Amino acid sequence: MPVITVDWIAGRNKQQKAMIVEEITRTMVRVAGAKPENVRIIINDHSKDDLAMGGRLLSDIPAE
Repeated sequence: MPVITVDWIAGRNKQQKAMIVEEITRTMVRVAGAKPENVRIIINDHSKDDLAMGGRLLSDIPAE
């Protein structure tokens, strides 16, 4: 049973999350031969205050 964890910055809506889990599931079925009902996906939404890069919180890094 594959378990996939998606960690990303919060802000995606329910429709976007549904689309990504459908795509991930299809890929696991096609590439790994998993049964769709056995694919588990955990989505972790994180605040920019909870993630860092280069020694700085993402909330302190200006958007490009």
